[in-house]
Amino acid sequence: MSQRPRSVKLRSKGHIAAPRMWPTWLLVGCAWCIAHLPMRAIFVLGQWVGVAMFHLARGRRHVTLTNLRLCFPELDEPEVQQMARRVFQEVAIGALELMVPWLNPGRDLSARMEIEGLSHLQAALAAERGVILVGGHFAVMDVISQGLSQCGPIDVMYRFNKNPVWEWLQVQGRRRYFDGVIERQDTRDVLRRLRRGRAIWYATDQDYGAKHSVFAPFFGIETATIVATSRFARLNNSPVLTLQQTRDRARGVWRIKFHPVLENFPSGDDAADAARLNAQLEVMVRENPEQYLWLHKRFKPRPPGEASLYKRKTD
Repeated sequence: MSQRPRSVKLRSKGHIAAPRMWPTWLLVGCAWCIAHLPMRAIFVLGQWVGVAMFHLARGRRHVTLTNLRLCFPELDEPEVQQMARRVFQEVAIGALELMVPWLNPGRDLSARMEIEGLSHLQAALAAERGVILVGGHFAVMDVISQGLSQCGPIDVMYRFNKNPVWEWLQVQGRRRYFDGVIERQDTRDVLRRLRRGRAIWYATDQDYGAKHSVFAPFFGIETATIVATSRFARLNNSPVLTLQQTRDRARGVWRIKFHPVLENFPSGDDAADAARLNAQLEVMVRENPEQYLWLHKRFKPRPPGEASLYKRKTD
């Protein structure tokens, strides 16, 4: 069905064709129809879905509003509410548009891709030590697969999903464009591909647990940040650069931007490296803050003794 990491045991909940998976397949069928709509129609539909979800998804709305209040204290409450609505709209558009490369791969989106800083990636690949492409969870994700795959020998990391239909869909959808679709726990495959001189893309703004993280500032808040980037770079002496992707709805295009290689990275200090990566990510987020995935609990892990930042006043 899909590739499995050699270093970890991952189990799906049921078989891909089991009757309990039929509702998921029905959603996939709806997604297939959406993937064949004109892109403008997908944008409009996503916008309306985002508006509906803002009002219906109370838990995610609370998380989003909490994140925005923490990270943009200069905004007053009406401005926070307005930005939160735009976040839901951009995320919903992103969820619908990623179905195009997964379920309608024959559609050519190359004319809609604008690529900047490709020379930075090419120079890093020329060193033949592999390249680590550091990104974040933006509203724009897999829709750029076609454009990104044409930039060089790039592999991607992902998180295993226990729903076998979704697992099959995301892995097969990405393998149409990338040679390696690597589950995030499969560090052996990551290192193997880096040693072959390939680039590995993954998002650093996710929780791998206290064992693999340090606390470093992100928007002025101590945030659990993975240290895998420093360790991969150190083990293979691989250059590290950041990758940014944004959507221009007005023009109907997506921008892929490679930033320059980080000099003197890693430094030997995991906390300092994590703070540097967070600062780089923050700069990218501030350019289009409504296109960042504020719906997830980025600040859920807290330093010892600190209370949860997501506790409701009514709790």
